[in-house]
Amino acid sequence: MQEQTEIGAHIPIRTQQVVNTASVSHRSPFRYPGGKTWLVPTIRAWLDGLDYRPSHLIDPFTGGGIVPLSALFDDRVDEIVLVELDQEVAAVWQTIIDDPTWLVAQIEAFEINLDTVRAVLASEPTTTEERAFRTIIKNRTQRGGILAKGASLMKTGEKGKGVASRWYPQTLAKRIRAIHTYKDRITVYAEDGLPIIAKYISLPTAAFFVDPPYTAGGKRAGSRLYNHNELDHEALFDLMAAVQGQFMMTYDNAQTVIDLSEERNFTLEKIPMKNAHHRQMYELLITNQAI
Repeated sequence: MQEQTEIGAHIPIRTQQVVNTASVSHRSPFRYPGGKTWLVPTIRAWLDGLDYRPSHLIDPFTGGGIVPLSALFDDRVDEIVLVELDQEVAAVWQTIIDDPTWLVAQIEAFEINLDTVRAVLASEPTTTEERAFRTIIKNRTQRGGILAKGASLMKTGEKGKGVASRWYPQTLAKRIRAIHTYKDRITVYAEDGLPIIAKYISLPTAAFFVDPPYTAGGKRAGSRLYNHNELDHEALFDLMAAVQGQFMMTYDNAQTVIDLSEERNFTLEKIPMKNAHHRQMYELLITNQAI
């Protein structure tokens, strides 16, 4: 906690209460480490404060996708662009947009127990749909929703339910079907996020939500949480300095990130949030306009 108060002491703190995530509609089928459900009210205020309605909201590191999905469901943007380098996660988004019929049927029919879960996780998918189903099972049964190699299955779980603790098939099916109804307003890229930022860099009606699942400033938690945890932060910041639309980035409160931002005259704020251990911390909000 001492580190959090010392780093970026000159950066203003956004005055708001820590958001109760139960008050935010959950649109994503994922449980995602580092998810931004708690930030959704701030994103809504940011989008509402722009002097244009975004034609596209680009999320180059989509993960669980709660921010772009919320913006789309709220009709605050015309289209969303989901970009995911992790092929397992990308398979879920691709299947949901293309045709989730098989995936939903598998979820609804799945009889969850330790043996059936292990059988799915040991399987080798031969189609995008099969990869999507295995990813959903993995995400819903491994501790904290962690998909990185080496993550373990839940043991006791909620009320002793073990691997079934976070398995809500009807809720998952409902969320997937709801997302699919917006398929004509969603584009999915299964690739690196930086080239996709460059693709939209000159579009003045674009908006970007950038939340890299990587750590900067020597913090290494990302290597435990995500399969892809390396990023050229300076290249990302250079790209964001060149975008014609508006952006909001979120980052660890790290001195390296503060330096990268101030060198490019970005606007910085700290926002309170709670970590996985329910301790209040600060994350950085970085934009190319005052917020």
